[in-house]
Amino acid sequence: MAVTQDDRMRVRAQAKWVRTSARKARLVLDHIRGRSVPEARTILAFTQRAAATDIEKVLRSAVANAEANHGLDGDELVVEAAFADEGPTLKRWKPRARGRVNRINKRTCHVTLVLAEVPEENTRRRPRKQAETPASPPVEESTPKATTRRRKKEAVA
Repeated sequence: MAVTQDDRMRVRAQAKWVRTSARKARLVLDHIRGRSVPEARTILAFTQRAAATDIEKVLRSAVANAEANHGLDGDELVVEAAFADEGPTLKRWKPRARGRVNRINKRTCHVTLVLAEVPEENTRRRPRKQAETPASPPVEESTPKATTRRRKKEAVA
């Protein structure tokens, strides 16, 4: 892996030639990006899209890599990056009327997940301080439309 600014350990897993389009896989990957591993597993278990089963296998593989090769706890990892690149397209033909054919593209994709340790700042939760904020102006005074309306009323009166 490349050298990064922080000292967090990163683990990667990739599934190549998955028989779904990259666009459909990206829809599922958007749901789990940035989430913890247990949360991502739950989301994938209840996602009805077919790509979720393939992505769940990649997630399990990445967690197994982290536990076996690096001695990390799988439940304390976060999905740092999740992306699907286009793979090769299988071109098939379907016969049509009058001797013509239609092309059928059977698309594939390469799914990649990168898991990272939770940063130290996020592990310790401290209560938020209640900052003293000055009173905000009334909502109707701050909007341009309300100001214009007030001027028109003054002009009529």
